[in-house]
Amino acid sequence: MMQLLRLVLLLTLCAGTADAQPTAPLPGVPILLYHRFGPTVADGMTITTPVFESHLKYLKENGYTVIPLRRLVDWYRKKAPAPPPRSVVIVEDDAHRTVYTDMLPLVKKYQVPVTVFVYPSAISNATYAMTWDQVRELRKSGFFDIQSHSYWHPNFKRERMKLKPVEYEKLVDMQLKKSREKLEKELGAQVDMLAWPFGICDDYLLGRAAAAGYVSTFTIERRHAGPGDSVMKLPRYLLVNGDQGKAFARILAGTAPQRNIVY
Repeated sequence: MMQLLRLVLLLTLCAGTADAQPTAPLPGVPILLYHRFGPTVADGMTITTPVFESHLKYLKENGYTVIPLRRLVDWYRKKAPAPPPRSVVIVEDDAHRTVYTDMLPLVKKYQVPVTVFVYPSAISNATYAMTWDQVRELRKSGFFDIQSHSYWHPNFKRERMKLKPVEYEKLVDMQLKKSREKLEKELGAQVDMLAWPFGICDDYLLGRAAAAGYVSTFTIERRHAGPGDSVMKLPRYLLVNGDQGKAFARILAGTAPQRNIVY
């Protein structure tokens, strides 16, 4: 009888210990940031179109789920359940013309959602950027969400050093509000997410973004977005053409080395 009581007590203690184990944390989600595409590497921000396709193929063949950025943001805002395991987000900054010529066909082929962060001053003006009709076509495809990248992509760090505080505040508010207003007018869609130009932000800028109606903003910290992050400061991997093969796999695994970024 004594041995039976000891066994029952041992099983009870083990069960209690198991119940007390903490819940496994939600694995992080990599947000993959692209800028422009083409047949060759024209500059440090160019990823060749075949390399981009190799990324999409790798994701498909290795059990990853590409989810809309909005889906991830809604989880942070407690408006959606946690993303499924092995989730990935794809975004693009600047609305380069190759988003239309190179990215769009592959997005349709692999059926993946993409968020494009746009600074409106370039659209239908700069030769490197898309036109408004092309941006509208992206939205109509059903695969693209269009969000803000400020109005003309300023370097807020430099602007703060050269402007008086009142002038700097006016610049910041103009960049954040005018971008939203222009995009919503041209596209008739909700714009409430912001990618910081050059990834530069601080507490002041985050406060101004919230006041301007943004519910989420994004940097270029090279790591996964995890449960401990603020929805107002989510990290993204700025990809270069060398991020292919094993290097791309390390990014998805969260083991990629850091890179120094100089503004």
